Amino acid sequence: MAETLASLLDERLVSIPEALRQGSCRLDLAPGERLGFVWPVYCWAPPPIVLDFVSRMSVSGSASHVFFVATCGDNAGLAEQVFRRALRRRGLQLDSAYTVVMPETYVNLKGMGLDTPEGAKSKVEAARRLLPEIAGSIRSGERCSRVEKGGSAWSKTYLVRPFFNAFLVTDKPFRVSEECTGCGLCARLCPVRNISIKDGKPIWNGNCLTCNSCYHHCPAHAISFGKATEGKGQYYFGKYD
Repeated sequence: MAETLASLLDERLVSIPEALRQGSCRLDLAPGERLGFVWPVYCWAPPPIVLDFVSRMSVSGSASHVFFVATCGDNAGLAEQVFRRALRRRGLQLDSAYTVVMPETYVNLKGMGLDTPEGAKSKVEAARRLLPEIAGSIRSGERCSRVEKGGSAWSKTYLVRPFFNAFLVTDKPFRVSEECTGCGLCARLCPVRNISIKDGKPIWNGNCLTCNSCYHHCPAHAISFGKATEGKGQYYFGKYD
């Protein structure tokens, strides 16, 4: 999503996890440059790592347009409100906001699973058709909110999310089976470098985002999140291309 938008808008990309790791959260804007954020909705709000970046960033120059594009499984709750407040604390005004439905990836609770391959393909195809429209809106400087909040938005964002962050954003349930080949792909793909390889097996080190990149990309399907992922499949962007 971020790569496509950067290409359509001729913008440079900054990796939020990489910027935080390097302690380099300064953004130097050229005259007339836009400032955009692309992130996945986590329990009807921006991921904590995104809010952490916003709280640490310093912006030099004045953005001509501030926007975000968020991916979500069904809806975003009051994620826009949470992000708007975070930006306001940094002296920034949000001009436009968009959500794009993408395939389900959260499998860490019983009863929550993936889309069918056909359903995932359909969502990706719809997103690809939508992105040029979003880019055009941003390019024109349109001030808008195209965010699908869904029902019970306040309760989801402000009642369910604190419980989720307190008890489910954890790597303690992650396990690896005998099928693990020790390839190290999980460690290389972890955006916050939370996984290390010891004696040929992955170890999670307590700084997890529960993005599930390790689970979904494991070529041996050897990673599980307790019993919640038993019998569930894997999905990552491009899997069905």
